[in-house]
Amino acid sequence: PESFPPLRDETAVHVLRGRMKGIQGHCNSCYMDAALFSLFSCTSVLDSMLFKPFPLCDRNVQSILRDEIVNPLRKTGFVRARSVMHLREQLTEKGQYSSFTNAEKDPEEFLNLIMHQILGIEPLLKLQSGSQEEQQDCYCYQIFMDKQEDLVVPDVQQLVEHSFLTYDLKLVEIPSCFIIQMPRFGKEYKMFSKIIPSLELDITDLLLDSPRECCVCGDVATLECS
Repeated sequence: PESFPPLRDETAVHVLRGRMKGIQGHCNSCYMDAALFSLFSCTSVLDSMLFKPFPLCDRNVQSILRDEIVNPLRKTGFVRARSVMHLREQLTEKGQYSSFTNAEKDPEEFLNLIMHQILGIEPLLKLQSGSQEEQQDCYCYQIFMDKQEDLVVPDVQQLVEHSFLTYDLKLVEIPSCFIIQMPRFGKEYKMFSKIIPSLELDITDLLLDSPRECCVCGDVATLECS
């Protein structure tokens, strides 16, 4: 199948900036538009979703995603709402949720459906809570946290660290892809007026049993204080 590489640097600015660019919204599609744009416009880390014959892979959904959404986005910088609606109709049929075509949904529900049930991709994240041995496998991490008065305009690094600390979570291993859902979605309430993207994410302190430097003496740390 024809494929186009993700957009980079000046090319990304040239192709994606301006009117009639991005993914056209229609009928509460913003959750899916934003997720698809984030996953495919400027990165190839999940391009296996477009080509690889996974065990449960639905080739029809895969071709719609590749040929009607990702390729036009990377080639011209614009995707028509009709193309996204075509995908939403297929998700409704496969997932047995009629509201995928007209209602606002949680991005995590969309990702779980298309990655797990339709394409059959292995979970991207392995999380562990506190001293519990049981692992939680998931496809994305949704940031939950109480309102922090000192975080007026936070960056992604701060939000991830606060959220992991609040719920005593650790990454069992370095993820191949770390999809993070910001606490800034939905119509009713937004915790922060804006969030600064962290262009790099330091997960050193978020990894389970990872050797780290003592902040006092500089040797390998033996104790961790939250």
